[in-house]
Parts: sequence; C-alpha cells; structure tokens
Amino acid sequence: MSANGHTRGEVTGSALTVLLTVMFVNMIGFGIIVPLLPFYAESFHAASWQVGLIFSAYSVGAFFGEPFWGRLSDRIGRKPVLILTVCGNCVCYLALAFAPGIAAAFAIRFVGGVASGNNSVVQSYLADVTHESERSTGMAWVSATYNVGFIIGPAVGGWLADPAAGSAGFRLPLFVAATLSALCVAGLIFVVRESRIRTPSELSEPELGRAMHELFRHPVIARLLLVTVLSGSAFSGVESMFGLWAQNRFNWGPHQVGDTFAIAAVVAAFCQIVAVGPLSRRFGEARVLAAGMALTGASVVLLTLSQNAFVTIGLMSAAAFGQAIAWPNVAALISRNSDACEQGSCLGLNNACAALSRLSGPLALGLGFSLIGMDAPFWLAAALVLPAIGLSLSARRAYLVARTYP
Repeated sequence: MSANGHTRGEVTGSALTVLLTVMFVNMIGFGIIVPLLPFYAESFHAASWQVGLIFSAYSVGAFFGEPFWGRLSDRIGRKPVLILTVCGNCVCYLALAFAPGIAAAFAIRFVGGVASGNNSVVQSYLADVTHESERSTGMAWVSATYNVGFIIGPAVGGWLADPAAGSAGFRLPLFVAATLSALCVAGLIFVVRESRIRTPSELSEPELGRAMHELFRHPVIARLLLVTVLSGSAFSGVESMFGLWAQNRFNWGPHQVGDTFAIAAVVAAFCQIVAVGPLSRRFGEARVLAAGMALTGASVVLLTLSQNAFVTIGLMSAAAFGQAIAWPNVAALISRNSDACEQGSCLGLNNACAALSRLSGPLALGLGFSLIGMDAPFWLAAALVLPAIGLSLSARRAYLVARTYP
C-alpha cells in the first residue's frame, strides 16, 4: 500500500532491470553523439552556432516531453508510454543516421529529445512499486544508470565513428543506439508489467492548467521545483564551462577534460548505488539534499584556487559526490508529497525544470566567463546554490507541518 492508500503494483527483478536499461539507453543515445556532434555537423559544413542548436534541440525537446509523457502515463499507464517513447528513440536514431542536412538533423534531435523525455515515467513506475522509505534508493539507481550511460556513451561513439567518411561515418554508432532501443522495446513488452492501478476516484482528473497551478502552489513541491531550476542551472553551467576553464588554467585538451568527467561520473555512480539510500534513511531526504548541494557548491568555489591536476580532479569528484547524493532526493521528496494519480505529472514537471536549467545554466555561466572572467562561473554557481539550500530545508519544514496537520 502507498502512503495515501492506493494499492501499488509489484515489480520483479527482471522488470526493474529492463526499466533501468531504458534509462541507460537514453543516456547512451545522448552521450554517444555528444563528442561527435561537432564533427557530425562539420560533415554538413555547418557553422558553430548551428552545432550549438543541435546540442540545445535535445534539451528543448525533453522540456516539452517530460511533463507530457508523465501526465499521459498517469492517465493510460506507464508501460504503453514507455513502449511508445522508446520506439520513438529507435526511429530517431535511424533517421539521424540518414539525415540529409543540418536542418533535418536539428528537427530529428528535437523529436528525439521529446521521445527521450520519459525519465519521469520510469521514476513514476519506481514510485508506484516502492515504499516511501525506499524511494530515495530507487531514484538513486535511476541516477546511477544516467552516470554509467554517460561514461559508456561517448566512448562507444568515439570507437565506432569514422569522421573521415563524412556523415556516413556516424551511422554505425547510431545503428548501435537504435538496436539497443529495439531490445528495450522487446523487454518492455514481454517482461515489464503495468504498475499504474487506477481507482474509480481517479477517473475524473483536473485539466492540465489547473493541475499545474495546484502544483506550483504546493508548499513542498513548489520549493523543490525552484531547487531543481536553481541548482540545476548552477551544476549544468559548471559542467559546460569546466573545459574552457581547464584550458585557460592548465592548458588542458579534450583528453584531460574527458578523463576528469569520467572519473567524476564513476564516483557519482558508485555513491548513488551505495550511499544515497543509507544516508537518506538516517538523516532524511531534505537534509541530505541540502548537504549534497552545499558540498558541490563549496567544491566548485575551491576549484578557483586549484593549482594542479590532482586537486582539480579531487574537487570535481567531490562535486560529483555532492550531486550524487542530492539529486535522487529531489525526485523522492516530490514523489512522497504527490498523490498516486499525479506521480507522472509532478515528476515530469520536475524533469522539465531540469531540462530548462540545462539551457539557462550554460548560457548564464557562459556569459559570466566571457564578460567577467574564467573563475566567474564557479562563483555564480555558488550564488545560485545558496538559496536552493535554504529552499530544501524549508521544504522539509513544510513537509513536517503537512504531516502533522494534514
């Protein structure tokens, strides 16, 4: 039984494996093209600003896809939405392999972003089948698959691509991504059972506009959405500017920057698997969320004082640890404070806020880098994180009040 009394479905180990594989493939599909996009676009003789558009198209698509698929899964079930979106991923990878030009590539990336905006559906599935006390652990596994996928994706893309062959040289890694998506569809069809059990009282649902209005007025969820926007902008901006900063500070190239991100991603994935659940159960999700953001903020500020590679990698790993223990608890807290009939809508809106932050963060911190100085992005990130920490702690107080005086 869930906290609000609805009967939840049961999930088998094989079904959970398939669900996490869906997330893993999403991240591989994103990561497989990231290091190749400049060369892929160059094969179409694209300008640098057009390369940036292809990067942003995916996040823009996810911004629209996350709340749409989340709400649709509340209405018709998680399984059919997952099958539909992963099929969309498969088609988009194949279409990108045969894109005739840069405009078509942009459109395909946008549609692919919409289709890949199914993270909220997977999170909602886990919320359907886990007890509140285990919610942060389940969300941590989702985040861990992100990090592992982001480690493997760029490596696979680099091994399989042949830039010398023009746009055709990028087809093999895209074929691999499409094949993995097709295997996920088969697993979803034959292994995963539906988790969304609708009750008669849920058959009449509010309009989308009214539902979103109510979420923004919720004393806990509204605060957490602001946390996602502020801290997401800070962390995504730091990630986007780190390469330029390292080049200016240490004369690093793509190899050193890539190795640093890989080490940080391994640290994050390991911490999410082994640390998030025990820490959240002992200290509470909101406190761990605030502590994780504080650690990441302090780490990126200390980066401005770093004088060597060892310290830099250590601080980036500490920042990754902070993110690793923070982010799963945002989704867990939102899930615990939303009705069973609105899990997808709430988590989808949160993921849409995260997609928005991946657009606003690099832009804001990039301007800081250009107009103020190379250390400015890290100080701006800390300035964004500070109010997010306060919002996290106030969300805890609001949650406790709501539980005491329902």
